[in-house]
Amino acid sequence: MSEAFQDVPNIPYEGPNSRNPLAFKHYNPEETVAGKPMREHFRFSSAFWHTMRNPLADPFGVGTARMPWDDGSQSIDNARRRVVAFFEFLDKMGMDFYCFHDRDIAPEGADLAETNRNLDAVVETFQELQAERGKQLLWGTACLFAHPRYVHGAATSCSSGVYAYAAAQVKKALEVTHALNGAGYTFWGGREGYATLLNTDMKRELDHLARFLHMAVDHKKKIGFQGQFYIEPKPMEPTTHQYDSDAAACLNFLREYDLLDHFKLNIEANHVTLAGHTVQHDLTVAANAGALGSIDANRGDELIGWDTDQFPTDIYQTTQVMLVLLEMGGFRTGGLNFDAKRRRESFEPEDLFHAHIGGMDAFARGLKVADAIRADGRLAGFVRDRYASWESGIGAVVERGEADFEALEKHALAHGEPELHSGRQEMLENLINEFV
Repeated sequence: MSEAFQDVPNIPYEGPNSRNPLAFKHYNPEETVAGKPMREHFRFSSAFWHTMRNPLADPFGVGTARMPWDDGSQSIDNARRRVVAFFEFLDKMGMDFYCFHDRDIAPEGADLAETNRNLDAVVETFQELQAERGKQLLWGTACLFAHPRYVHGAATSCSSGVYAYAAAQVKKALEVTHALNGAGYTFWGGREGYATLLNTDMKRELDHLARFLHMAVDHKKKIGFQGQFYIEPKPMEPTTHQYDSDAAACLNFLREYDLLDHFKLNIEANHVTLAGHTVQHDLTVAANAGALGSIDANRGDELIGWDTDQFPTDIYQTTQVMLVLLEMGGFRTGGLNFDAKRRRESFEPEDLFHAHIGGMDAFARGLKVADAIRADGRLAGFVRDRYASWESGIGAVVERGEADFEALEKHALAHGEPELHSGRQEMLENLINEFV
């Protein structure tokens, strides 16, 4: 098979003065920042579904993507050609990881048994190319939202038959991820929510979802899969309300159903902004709970109220992400997965490279800015000083759990009106601008 991207060379690092659009200006994989190479900080991953399968359609027009390696058929041979082209892309981008949905890599058959055989056949090609090219599956997942059978959800469906089918599909996807030595497995409830409460038994659906995830944990142990399980929050679209609406809701669900020991969160930037939060907020919520596992790196459009999955190019946002990651010590199992797609007008194969180069360079700059901010120390010092009253006196007594209301009342009576200090938001924003 000839090269799918024969007009594109391996993408080199040429530095910030380069004017070559097919070169990295800031991402130098072996450059050491904050004690380890950039490559290890990011664990960059490409999403098979966007890179190799997204036709770039929108609600008002058909797809525009030109994919000469894909003949448009549902054959196994065509599915394998896509995999070969994908690994060529990973090689030329210098990316070590990838992610996929089961139905993106192999076609559905006439029944579940045939579908599983199709998946096994294509996975053989993944196994061969992984061994040959030194790539790793960051995480696998099952597509439980696209087929009409999942119109009412999968693990929260009102139909027990659909629930059983979804379980069988996840079972197989888990086994395939295990066979590929995947570092993790993600559960994203694309339709695990409701359009109206008029026809919904919410308690029953949430109980069923928890039971489904407990069975997944049991099967993980049974097959010996050592990878990390992730839940990916999303607030809405296509449902009115998603049960996994944001990091806090997911953590609450996991605690309520005794699942927190088995799952971490895969935070997607565009989902967070749709939930009305900042990316830094949900990452911090997850990190504070010891549950930040992986990140889907993308962004939305403030003028569009749906999941646009654009490539991340905002240096302020990538800096915020890297500040959280550096504070928690970096990834342990997850990585930065580009769950992002080109714009509909960027339809040529070369545009896949421009898009990923931009995202990788943006995160490289964010890493360097975040590292410089931390090394400078003024931001951390301001926060530390702001909470200084908790280091001694009545504050320390409270934090040790030794205070009661009577003691606090005695303190307030003795000391009168407490002294307040400015939060200096504008000064701190100016400080960040010094580095960006």
